[in-house]
Amino acid sequence: MFFNLPTLLTWSRIVFIPLVVGVFYLDLAPATQNIAATALFIVVALTDWADGYLARRMNMTSSFGAFLDPVADKFLVTAALLVLVHLHRLHALIALVIIGREIAISALREWMAQIGASRSVAVHMLGKVKTMVQMVAIPFLLFHGRLFGVIDTALWGTLLIYVSAVLTIWSMVYYLQKALPEIRARVR
Repeated sequence: MFFNLPTLLTWSRIVFIPLVVGVFYLDLAPATQNIAATALFIVVALTDWADGYLARRMNMTSSFGAFLDPVADKFLVTAALLVLVHLHRLHALIALVIIGREIAISALREWMAQIGASRSVAVHMLGKVKTMVQMVAIPFLLFHGRLFGVIDTALWGTLLIYVSAVLTIWSMVYYLQKALPEIRARVR
């Protein structure tokens, strides 16, 4: 369904992405920008969990929702990574690895669906762990300060985003290996 509650939550995730980015263009103190962007990112990211939960709970799953959900996730992560690169909180190479993997695996999944082999590249736990690590790293990097006066979010965010980059490469290799038999069969 195009407009049910879970799909509307997914749409809201897309609509709110410019707010996460736009906070850094407002005439606010940097600390206020960081807090606002972090809070917005967390709220928007939580809609990812909520839309999936509600779709299953209310039996409102749809092929359109299944398509739109990962697109919204990729938009959110890409926008946040680009902001972090712009703010010099993330190396561009790490952002390129993460964004490049998302594009490559999305294209692979599209091609595998066209040839009727989408099961070989179905979402795996490794991809879910990668996403979870990213969704913790990014708000830490957006906050970029001391949380509760104790946790150095810049340090932890950087460590987690590097872990995420490793998981990104690992999961890409995993998906490519799963698709390799189909690729070999089609390329000959």
